Amino acid sequence: MKNISENPTCADLFRRVKEHVNVIYPDTDADKLVSRLISAMKLDTHCQQPVPFTNLWNEKDVVLITYGDSLKRDGERPLVTLADFLDTELKGIVSGVHILPFFPYSSDEGFSVIDYLAVNSSLGSWQDISDIATRYRLMSDLVINHCSSKSRWFENYQRGEDPGKDYFMEADPQDDLAVVVRPRTSPLLRKTETNDGARYVWCTFSHDQVDLNFQNTDVLLEFVRIIRFYIEKGVNIFRFDAIAFLWKEPGTRCINLPQTHELIRLLRTLIEYCDPTVMIITETNIPNHENLSYFGNANEAHSIYNFSLPPLLLNAMVTGNCKHLKTWMMSMPPARNGTTYLNFIASHDGIGLRPVEGLLTEKETKQLISTMEKFGGRTSWRTSANGREQAYEINISLFDAMQGTVGGRKDQWQIKRFLCAHAIMLALEGIPALYIHSLFGTENDNLLFSETGQNRTINRHKWDADELNARLGDAGSQHAKVFSGIKKLIKIRTSQRAFHPNATQFTLQMGKHVFAYWRQSIDRVQSIFALYNITDEEQIVALSDLNLIDIEEWVDLIACKPIKDIRGKIALSPYQVLWISNMPCSETD
Repeated sequence: MKNISENPTCADLFRRVKEHVNVIYPDTDADKLVSRLISAMKLDTHCQQPVPFTNLWNEKDVVLITYGDSLKRDGERPLVTLADFLDTELKGIVSGVHILPFFPYSSDEGFSVIDYLAVNSSLGSWQDISDIATRYRLMSDLVINHCSSKSRWFENYQRGEDPGKDYFMEADPQDDLAVVVRPRTSPLLRKTETNDGARYVWCTFSHDQVDLNFQNTDVLLEFVRIIRFYIEKGVNIFRFDAIAFLWKEPGTRCINLPQTHELIRLLRTLIEYCDPTVMIITETNIPNHENLSYFGNANEAHSIYNFSLPPLLLNAMVTGNCKHLKTWMMSMPPARNGTTYLNFIASHDGIGLRPVEGLLTEKETKQLISTMEKFGGRTSWRTSANGREQAYEINISLFDAMQGTVGGRKDQWQIKRFLCAHAIMLALEGIPALYIHSLFGTENDNLLFSETGQNRTINRHKWDADELNARLGDAGSQHAKVFSGIKKLIKIRTSQRAFHPNATQFTLQMGKHVFAYWRQSIDRVQSIFALYNITDEEQIVALSDLNLIDIEEWVDLIACKPIKDIRGKIALSPYQVLWISNMPCSETD
């Protein structure tokens, strides 16, 4: 390793990486592998010393989740159309953008990657990606568990050639695979003909998505090079896709194994010595207590998806009962400095049901599924360890999910209910992330679903950009009402120090019909009491139940009006939001 001993920071990096390597690959020449990893990350002579427990975010951070072609315009590269929309409509509203896999792919809307180092030509170019990264914090997927069966690596595997011949996880049908956790119903193993005869490769998600073998250190090195390449192109946030399944060992559940956690720590170390401002977010759609483990000791993910939030919040909004949402939130540990939650209530995927295992009863889950199906939603399934099929996720546009209440009863409160749900998410501890279709109140795309036959495409509409702009320009349209309503909420949120992702959060006991919590800024100067009527009936709230200090002046941030009687009562209309602060409204509010 050239000159590494002359640089104390690089020497420290070498020591830390070696500690990880010794855990994951105990039978490997550790010094040699560490040198190769550091070289692959281009850290041979120049490293940056990370400062532990540093918050890389503040209350102004809001992330947009979108496909590269969610907005399209004739004769224009979709990434250019996206950039134009960001600059025209969302400048100062969102700080970051998660562009879902923008690489050449063969299936699963990008998550079956053919070439990790190329941009899908139907979307644009690396220059288009880098241009967006100069103005917004760019989040990119690292599809690390599997790649496409049409990739060069897999084709080489079949031929017995490098790179690729030992890159994929093999198994024998006679192996003990009975307890392997599955997110799908397709067979786990795929029979594949190779130059060396028939082999069985591991396919956690589909037979077009073949699992990579991280027991082979060459696979790890490939992804380290990919990470460095993405950083050079402007990627500032990595979403580690399906990371929980990364390490496999027959006879185990093959999820959340110790080697997986150690690999995240290893990649975290390499990334933060390259650029301490780069974040890792782990995508782990699993039960809540397992999801929380990916914080590690503030040395794994900087942020984890709050996967339990979407189904619990949806359940609260359609039942008018926040009991389970409140119980869950009271049990959630505050994120320590250097870590935070990523809050979302809609995404390109469905509303996951595994994260509410143990939080909702089976009867309540079935009721939620039934209600969503009456609103036009669909249900995707997985195979459990005992071979039983279980509901995995609900596929529906969030706007259509808010049509009414339990039993499929539609009403006139859809927009207010929808905005109330987003106001809850925006004010919670953590960074808010909004799916692009939530900005517009996009409905179920039944035509796209009928064309693809894939449940998830019901919530993956592709807007003609000019048609969308026309609808947003019509003040009476649902799209304009939703867009203006969400933008107003975001503008208020981003000007409040008490909404810093790591600011104090305390759940309030206001009964089952009013969901409420208190936020306090890190410097303890600002307090915000957030109250939400989650029902279709008026709710009376006694302000004396809140800790509104007499010597402070209190204001309703949403209406930008003072609270004159802090010992009185206030009537909350159906789905009304109340953010009560001891700091005045800003001009932007």
